Amino acid sequence: MIDLHTHLIPGVDDGARTVETSLKVLERFANDGVTVVVCTPHLNATEADQIDLARYDDAFELLLASAPAVPRLERGWEIMLDAPGIDLHAPHLGLGGSRALLVEFPRMNVPFGASAELQRLSVSGLLPVLAHPERYWGCSVEQVDAWRKAGAIIQLDAAMLLSEGPVGRVARQMLERGMVDVIASDNHGDVRSLGVARTWLEEMRADDQVGLLTRVNAERILAGHRPLLVPPMPQLTGGMLGRLKSLLLGR
Repeated sequence: MIDLHTHLIPGVDDGARTVETSLKVLERFANDGVTVVVCTPHLNATEADQIDLARYDDAFELLLASAPAVPRLERGWEIMLDAPGIDLHAPHLGLGGSRALLVEFPRMNVPFGASAELQRLSVSGLLPVLAHPERYWGCSVEQVDAWRKAGAIIQLDAAMLLSEGPVGRVARQMLERGMVDVIASDNHGDVRSLGVARTWLEEMRADDQVGLLTRVNAERILAGHRPLLVPPMPQLTGGMLGRLKSLLLGR
């Protein structure tokens, strides 16, 4: 598996605070079968040309000095699109140095021009990978469809598959309609794992989706290519969701 969205560079944002915390997560990821992890600290688009790169370089090198060979660590950013029209073509902003950018919007206040900004990035030659749209306040599958049509690649957070309430419902509806391109953990030095998504998909007997969502499309994104289409999934019933929760959470 390949995890495109994590916050494991220690001490640079709201993710892992220490190298030891990051190493524990990486050991668990390796046991789950994760072979590549992209570290994506938070960054505002308006500050993209003012990054203290030396600070991030030093923290990353500190992690690399103790990290195992597997999973391989790559770098990128989770870029908050806090203003439109900003040039984000600098190579170091991309996931693994590619033309793919992991981007997000304010969770409680997605701007009116969100689709236009995603389309601008796409037309400019970049691949905007939109992080966890299911978590944005008031998000619907119709809104996600509009963002896809604007050129966005859709990244779902693995933990949201078992979430209660509207966030979980939207997450599962996105999969049912074939709107998700890739799943990631968004781990912040905690227990979140891409392995949960793989187990969930395997329990759903989603043989046509599991490889695309947890490995193939992430690999394509890191190579600067658009993802392959993921087939829609059958509707998840309430009873099945309860059984999966018991399986994955040990309840």
